[in-house]
Amino acid sequence: MEKETARIEGFSDGVFAIAITLLVLELRIPDAESNNNRQALANSLLAQWPSFLAFSLSFFSIFIMWVNHHKMFKQIYRRNSTLMFANGLILFLATCISYPTALLARYYGTPSLSVAVAVYTGLFVLINLAFNLLWSIASRNRELLRPEISNAAIGKIRRNYQYGIPVHLSAFLLSFYWPGGALILCALLWTYWAFTSGRLDLSTGKTTNKI
Repeated sequence: MEKETARIEGFSDGVFAIAITLLVLELRIPDAESNNNRQALANSLLAQWPSFLAFSLSFFSIFIMWVNHHKMFKQIYRRNSTLMFANGLILFLATCISYPTALLARYYGTPSLSVAVAVYTGLFVLINLAFNLLWSIASRNRELLRPEISNAAIGKIRRNYQYGIPVHLSAFLLSFYWPGGALILCALLWTYWAFTSGRLDLSTGKTTNKI
């Protein structure tokens, strides 16, 4: 079967790259006039650690999104309008990450941090739902998938993405009581996905077993 998703994948790669680039814009260069010696500049850079933390969290989250998106489209060979719009929803949400990242950097260490973290984690709840929607659309129509993919493999991918919904939702709820813990929970989930992304590199063995 000829793969029909090359343009979707190419466009998606470009959007993910732009989303990561937007994060850098929130890293500010300290003012030269007020940082005219080494100690002053070092203090100004250290004071920006929330910005560096937010940038790092969001960079790796988008990178892991891209890895999983790439591996998902290794199993998707054809496209229809519904699948393209579901993919567009993922890309839209990916480009939104820079805004809650800026909120997180600006309000870290303030009484408003819980709201900033709630916005941040809430966005990732939506992103995870969007990934599940995309795979649900693709897997419901076997004609969109690689011909050799088995039902067991389809179920394995579905379960891999379903883990994120309760974890990100828990992080969202936790953000109102322990914002730092909510961010740790998200980071742990992204670490898990990073180390288990190989599960989506599926064999091409044929099977007709039901899930």
